[in-house]
Amino acid sequence: MHPSEEICRQLSEQDLVRKSLEQMEYFSCLYDRYEAQLLRYVKRMGVLTDEEAEDVLQEAFLKIWKNLNAFDPALKLSSWLYRIVHNQAISCLRRKRSFGKDKKEAFDDKRFSDLPDEGPAGNPEAMEETGRHIHEILDELPLKYKEVLVLKFLENMSYEEISDVLKIPEGTVATRINRAKKAFREIAERHPENLVL
Repeated sequence: MHPSEEICRQLSEQDLVRKSLEQMEYFSCLYDRYEAQLLRYVKRMGVLTDEEAEDVLQEAFLKIWKNLNAFDPALKLSSWLYRIVHNQAISCLRRKRSFGKDKKEAFDDKRFSDLPDEGPAGNPEAMEETGRHIHEILDELPLKYKEVLVLKFLENMSYEEISDVLKIPEGTVATRINRAKKAFREIAERHPENLVL
């Protein structure tokens, strides 16, 4: 019998891991709690179809289940989950590129429909256009810059959390973010007509 939503909501991260290891049914609580935000993250990391993003997430959750007993309670559970999902997404992106499947595709508005609605001057159309251009610029950045910008500014993670996800020192996180912002700005300046801020 699956635990109720109320029971799932009341569990701390540590309890959620412990209960999942004791009774497999509690893993559904973990899945339900993190599925939406992790799927959003996968979609933001690269040019993947909705189906590919869902496949990446499913593969990641299989790895999470298989490695749950290796989870270090000293870590934040969400950072550990992001790390596994991040690795799975990067593997998928590399496979696509190695097989020449990374050709640009038409922009799919649905992929970014969960972005915040707060737009320039409260104009949803301007926000949608700005969001589209921001993601186009992100796609031009080297992966190491794109991933830190997505984690910091789209996933709202702290330097410590980003350090846990990417397994790099916090100082390196700060350096990459600064360099990534500079690279982002340079790309935006090459195409000023594309960015409405």
